[in-house]
Amino acid sequence: MIPYQQGQCLCGAIKFTAQPASNNMDACHCTQCRKWSGGVLFAVPCTDLKINNESQLGAYQSSDWGERLFCKTCGSNLFWRALDQSIQVVMSQAFDEPGQFTFSAEAFVDEQPGNYAFANCTRKMTGEEFMAEYS
Repeated sequence: MIPYQQGQCLCGAIKFTAQPASNNMDACHCTQCRKWSGGVLFAVPCTDLKINNESQLGAYQSSDWGERLFCKTCGSNLFWRALDQSIQVVMSQAFDEPGQFTFSAEAFVDEQPGNYAFANCTRKMTGEEFMAEYS
């Protein structure tokens, strides 16, 4: 089992403890994630997430089944979770030690713009493949 990891937003108003499901970090190229993150979204699926100061946590329901969570003070994008909380991911760079995660998969590669590509050898899934596996 992967040990719990600490993290926080840019201003420190929100701190969290999360248990990553693995040492893997995934990228999402979907239009929503790119608009929300200002680029490719890198995230770590987690099995447990404890957030302090939840009153500072803003939420935006971005689909019928998911919401995006951010710090109300500094605007840091921190978490995405399914509305039923069956899936929760933490933005990889919000962890205190993000370098420990291995870039392993890319989702929604069919929505990836043509102006960038990664050299890493990753598992690549279209939006349809991703939704079939995770919804």
